Amino acid sequence: MTTDDDSSLAPVGLAPFDEEVYRALLTCVEATPAALAQQLGQPEGRVDRACGRLRALGLVIRMSGRRRRYTAVDPESALDALVRERAGELDQVRGSALALSSIFHAARREAGGGSTVELLNGPEEQGRWFVRLQHQVRSEMMVLDRPPYVLAAVNPVEPVRLDSGVHWRAIYAPEALEVPGAMDEIDDLTRRGEQGRVLPGLPMKLAIADRRVALLPLSMEVGHAQGLVIRESTLLDALVELFEVYWARATPLPSSPAAFDPDAPDEDRQLVRLLAAGLTDNAIARQLGLSTRTMRRRTRRLFDQLQATNRFQAGIQAARRGWW
Repeated sequence: MTTDDDSSLAPVGLAPFDEEVYRALLTCVEATPAALAQQLGQPEGRVDRACGRLRALGLVIRMSGRRRRYTAVDPESALDALVRERAGELDQVRGSALALSSIFHAARREAGGGSTVELLNGPEEQGRWFVRLQHQVRSEMMVLDRPPYVLAAVNPVEPVRLDSGVHWRAIYAPEALEVPGAMDEIDDLTRRGEQGRVLPGLPMKLAIADRRVALLPLSMEVGHAQGLVIRESTLLDALVELFEVYWARATPLPSSPAAFDPDAPDEDRQLVRLLAAGLTDNAIARQLGLSTRTMRRRTRRLFDQLQATNRFQAGIQAARRGWW
């Protein structure tokens, strides 16, 4: 596949082969590297590496599941985010984004995109819209985060948007912190500027960009889930107010162990952090590589040390001692 210079995506950092893979993926709802390799007549490994680079740029997303499947993000939003980082080529790349967006929408036969409330059918549509919101947000992102997840657990877009200055607040259900690698990812996001809190019993997922558009999943059934895209309206205003109510009720996540008082023992710093985050005993034991019985014995010792009778008191005493 060849492209003329006027529509090349090289100004936003795409190599010619990566652009070829991206354009091929735009013509289908989703595809595996093997299917794209067959379509392009290229080795699967080379196509797979190109998909990884496209994902890092926020142009494609990987769907959940053990089998690697990729789907394109709407070029009008994804490329616009890259354009803002490369302002010198703004007009040229925006023109390419609009042209590619017409291919994207034709393949999916989308309709009703301008209405106040838009119904999304299936996890793929919700996944694409979540990435699109992150690309479009200019100043503020508000997120309610809880499993199960439509996309792969690691989110490559948020760090980029945080580095660009977006104010990001996230409220996590304790179950979200139990996903393998979640605490390490949240530590990195916190260092980049995310403000995170935890709220046991969080009943829903939600993402709101700039208080102008929201993504609201209608159920936790991932396989056949429906969702709503909600634009400026009294319903959106109510969702913003709901987020603020949850934010006031939620508990700030403790800082990562690196920020703790260095005089506190390492095992106590990590344990009190996980306790304060609201994880279950079994989940904490898994995080620390301990048996549940050993974890509970260490918790009782920690409570005695902090003169606390429960997790809440332990968190307060640890904070007073400068542990975070």
